[in-house]
Amino acid sequence: MKKVLLYLPVVLSLVILGAHFMRYGDSIGVIGSLLLIALLIVRRPWVARLIQAALILGALEWIHTLYELVQVRAAHGQPFTRMIVILGIVAAVTFCSALLFQSPVLRKIYRLDRRIG
Repeated sequence: MKKVLLYLPVVLSLVILGAHFMRYGDSIGVIGSLLLIALLIVRRPWVARLIQAALILGALEWIHTLYELVQVRAAHGQPFTRMIVILGIVAAVTFCSALLFQSPVLRKIYRLDRRIG
């Protein structure tokens, strides 16, 4: 059960990121998000690092999208506070999902040993 709770934010973040890409017609982003979810079953260190990198880039994508949408809404005199809160939370959850791979459980699953060499 603990493993499921650790994977849930990761999968949810990738699904929402995939939906974001779908909204903008980026089929490569959608396929990439789905492949990363499928890749979670491969228990190798490189998989964990790849997914971490993708989630961090995803959080940056959310921040970029937030910036762009705020600019558009501000230029049109539309409210944007609620959008900042929502997308800010989505970006934060996506970033924190990357950090879950540093938890002892996922470190063990993906054999992320801190020893170098």
